[in-house]
Amino acid sequence: MSLLYNEQRPVDPLGDADAENEKQVKHNRAKVGSSRPSSLLYTYGPGAIMDLPQFTIMPTGLDDWNRIWRRRETDPPPIHAPRLRQAVRTHMRAPNVQLRPFPWQPKRNTFSSEGADLGVPARVFPQWLRCTGCDLLGLVSQFSYVNTHPYRSDLARFEHPKCPGRSGEGKATRPAVPARYLLACAAGHLDEFPYDLWVHRGRRCEKAEFPFLKMIDRTAGKGASAMIHCASCGERRPMNEAQGVAGAAKLPRCRGRHPHLDAFEPTGCGVETKLMLIGASNLWFPSTLSIIVMPESAEEKASDLADRLRGALADKLAKYAGDLELIRDFAATAKVDVTGQSDDELAALVATALQPPPSEEEQDAKLRDWDPVDLLVPEWRYLLKDPIGDRHEDRASGLTLSRRDRDPQLRPEITRVLAAERLRKVNALTGFTRIDAFDRVGDVPRRLVPLARERYPDWTVATEDRGEGVFLQLAEEQVAAWEQKVLASEIWEAHRQAHQRNFNRRFSETAENIDADDRLRPPRYWLVHTLAHVLIRGMAMECGYSAASLSERLYAWPGTDERPPAAGLLIVTTASDSDGTLGGLVSLSKPERLQQVVSSALERAARCSSDPICARRTPADPEDFLHGAACHCCVMASETSCERANRFLDRRFLLDLPGSSLGFFG
Repeated sequence: MSLLYNEQRPVDPLGDADAENEKQVKHNRAKVGSSRPSSLLYTYGPGAIMDLPQFTIMPTGLDDWNRIWRRRETDPPPIHAPRLRQAVRTHMRAPNVQLRPFPWQPKRNTFSSEGADLGVPARVFPQWLRCTGCDLLGLVSQFSYVNTHPYRSDLARFEHPKCPGRSGEGKATRPAVPARYLLACAAGHLDEFPYDLWVHRGRRCEKAEFPFLKMIDRTAGKGASAMIHCASCGERRPMNEAQGVAGAAKLPRCRGRHPHLDAFEPTGCGVETKLMLIGASNLWFPSTLSIIVMPESAEEKASDLADRLRGALADKLAKYAGDLELIRDFAATAKVDVTGQSDDELAALVATALQPPPSEEEQDAKLRDWDPVDLLVPEWRYLLKDPIGDRHEDRASGLTLSRRDRDPQLRPEITRVLAAERLRKVNALTGFTRIDAFDRVGDVPRRLVPLARERYPDWTVATEDRGEGVFLQLAEEQVAAWEQKVLASEIWEAHRQAHQRNFNRRFSETAENIDADDRLRPPRYWLVHTLAHVLIRGMAMECGYSAASLSERLYAWPGTDERPPAAGLLIVTTASDSDGTLGGLVSLSKPERLQQVVSSALERAARCSSDPICARRTPADPEDFLHGAACHCCVMASETSCERANRFLDRRFLLDLPGSSLGFFG
């Protein structure tokens, strides 16, 4: 990938602020707002549009973040999660990607200066603004920027000085707001709406080289309802002409712009564009990977140590590979601890570190064969082991597990209970998409928008969350027998056909080469998923956390030669704060409390205020929804809790509902 980029115009807000300070000009203090790490990862990452009190901005690509990190003498602190790092490298096709946190440092108090040289760089986007006093539609250069208060970033705004007003007789200063229309394409490009060409129907204004435009909008919040007016020549054109199928034919083709990278595709794009609004929910979909950090095996530790050697020693590693004593000295200088390695072990580590990176063909094959379950298998294998003692703490991973006895009245289908008193969850951003979420077949190389201009970036942003959880394991023999019963049922056949229709209707260039049934989750996944949702609802009433703050980690797949069968779930709550959470969720793992939660949750799941419609919901042609007896009244959860966007849910697989006898719990 090679993008067209003007290196003479970098996005460097802190550098701009330094230049202004040298001139003793007080109008740009750089900081315009703040956000939590989780929000910057899942809602307002690079390429997204963030609403500030007075205008909107777009966090830039990771290349511009490097200027922020270079303001510190020390290297950015890495996030240690080798298993996640390997998966991220596969998805980003970059063999040396590291995981880094957001550039941020806590302050002692509100007026302290610690961390003032760290932050996420952003640009004003869109750069078309509209004056609220006279309806002037212009670029940011036509307005004045005001941001002089060092502790009130919410006062940063654009203004139209000496605004004549709609009557043409005023001289007041009026605020300017973003013009809310944009153009986007399915390939992930985003562009400003060409208002001047739109109002003149693809031509230039006959009266002025730089026409005087106005956006007349008296019905804000009602979609494309504005009128674009050229005061220079008198032309008018409503924005609602750009809506719908007929309007799409009037829009220009995509130019291949990536505003977060300040770059264009060298050969353009050329696909059809769609009219978008600034606040549209489908403007930015993150592609993330996450793991619960488990204690590392010996092989994982060796692989991570070899990777750290390669990153720290670089060219010295190949040059002095035969001199192990010198390698030890270099490693000590680079703060890579190899003191516990024998000469033979160190030689093996050096050999591993010197192995060439995989070729592009190997990367493509690995990515094509990659299964999301691969990230879950190591977690499941570890959770199958009973903790050493009643409370086992692993300081390296941050995981603390405790065994819990089963209450005699707990449903016998639940065979094991573990309390995760402390856990660490690491989340990494690998890219993003626009218009549609990243869940289509074969979309990895085509639709995933890069986070940096470099073809092989050396890092990506990640977050660490700490919290607690409750792990439940189901009886494998009963699950396997139940699964065979479901596979032979008419309800499952209806779900399978609905999934086939859903799969075929979702555009993908490679969909015809993949069997839709390979993408359908097995019945045990529907069972575990539905159970997790009803437990989240029940636990939220008891633990003190809202249902939206609880999330699921599902382990549900049939056994193969490479991995054991799984049927279990982990309900967790995490926080980005270093202190983690307060223990309200893990307290529900106590035998008597868990039994009450499970019984109450299953009892509530047997009834829904939408029954009998909900209880009998089965997809039939031409319907293609991916759920059965499930709705927002009984099972469905918030998007922060569900890993599958409320798909693959059916209460009939959990309990026997009227007209069905497929309930695992009877």
